[in-house]
Amino acid sequence: MEKLKSKEVWFVTGSQHLYGPETLKQVAADSSKIALALDKSPKISQRIIFKPVLTTPDSIFSLCQEANSSGNCIGLIAWMHTFSPAKMWIRGLSVLAKPFLHFHTQLNRDIPWETIDMDFMNLNQSAHGDREFGFIGTRLRLGRKVVVGHYQDPESIDHIAVWIRSAAAFDDSQNMKVARFGDNMRDVAVTEGNKVSAQAKMGYSVYGYGTGDLAKAVNDVSGAAIKRVISEYGSDYKMTKAVAASETLKEAARIEVGLESFLKAGGFRAFTTTFEDLHGLRQLPGIAVQRLMAKGYGFGAEGDWKTAALVRSMKVMANGLKGGTSFMEDYTYHLDPKGSRILGAHMLEVCPSIAAGKPVVEIHQLSIGGKADPARLVFKTAPGKAVCASLIDMGNRFRMIINDVEVMKCPDMPKLPVASVLWKPMPDLKTGAAAWIYAGGAHHTGFSTAIDSEYLEDFAGMLGIEFLHIDEKCNLADFRKELRWNEIYYHLSEGIK
Repeated sequence: MEKLKSKEVWFVTGSQHLYGPETLKQVAADSSKIALALDKSPKISQRIIFKPVLTTPDSIFSLCQEANSSGNCIGLIAWMHTFSPAKMWIRGLSVLAKPFLHFHTQLNRDIPWETIDMDFMNLNQSAHGDREFGFIGTRLRLGRKVVVGHYQDPESIDHIAVWIRSAAAFDDSQNMKVARFGDNMRDVAVTEGNKVSAQAKMGYSVYGYGTGDLAKAVNDVSGAAIKRVISEYGSDYKMTKAVAASETLKEAARIEVGLESFLKAGGFRAFTTTFEDLHGLRQLPGIAVQRLMAKGYGFGAEGDWKTAALVRSMKVMANGLKGGTSFMEDYTYHLDPKGSRILGAHMLEVCPSIAAGKPVVEIHQLSIGGKADPARLVFKTAPGKAVCASLIDMGNRFRMIINDVEVMKCPDMPKLPVASVLWKPMPDLKTGAAAWIYAGGAHHTGFSTAIDSEYLEDFAGMLGIEFLHIDEKCNLADFRKELRWNEIYYHLSEGIK
């Protein structure tokens, strides 16, 4: 996550020479003022860099090429202060590979009724200059986000802030390496997918390793490193003296250090494991996976590399925000007619960033995998709003499915010592679960209490993949129609251009 600090968004303004040098000086001054205001907003996660006003096709093309080649630039915010003839933008926008946001704004919030004159009108032409720019984006069929409102309007800033975080996740995804220890869980369908298509479309590159490769890194861990990590367990979590002194916890710490060193050495940002392949490991990685997720790594169980990559992207979007993000699984239902709920959990691997209170380190039997009893963090999640996200391979395209959920207070479960979440899916369990199943949503998800559907919709748009949203207004009949319409669109879309 440290590399995120060096990332920046470029603020670019369109105009033309028709209005004379004095007007262009004022355009530059006004644009710089807006860019600086955005840069200073505490809601904006990256630097906003003002770029010189663009007035010719060549300057626009050069700027877009520069953005493409810049390792720090994650996207452009474009604004037309005056009228900027859109044919000037065709060449540049046609080669632009970075996301862009069209900010339909103006310097003045109000019309100065008593003093407005033709000079003011010539200078402040966003109302129709941005429509000219909007046309060329639509004519070129470019994916982008449009935000409308005054640059000091909190709602406008909120939408821009969301888009910037999504752009950071898009930038992170373009060279994301995912380590896959072992293969997919046998005979499972939804966690499979076309890795070549995923790399071409979303930037995810998946590297397969035998679990013995991980075991070697684990066996090379020093006693001092194990002692250091156990000390961290003692300060970060609750546990009994017996757990703290156990050989099981020492082995869990050994796995954590070995796993993290393997990921760092390979430059991986996400990883998967599977309980069906633990060759060379004494226990299923539990607390190791939980803590690595808390550090920003994406994770998917049973070889689920798509969810691992998605969780990493969601963590990038959520970096520094209140709340947390985790790998999750819909585990079992509470079908009380007075309040149906979903219990989300997994065997062990739920990130403590979503915990309410201090997690507890516990050691218990795991009835699958055939290995020693593993250590894990046990906790519940605080009530509030959250999202569940699934990324699936439809064969001819990738589809992202989002369900808005409300986390509820979870009763005590003394015989289920795992990290867990209890939630109500929107609009209700029957409708939400049916829509999810019709859409082909996976049983593994990325779960977040820090971001909402807007972040993921922006991200899916940048990736150029299908996006489906199950919210409180979801009507199952209309949702099924949307699925059918999307099949036609994605079958024909490659020929529309």
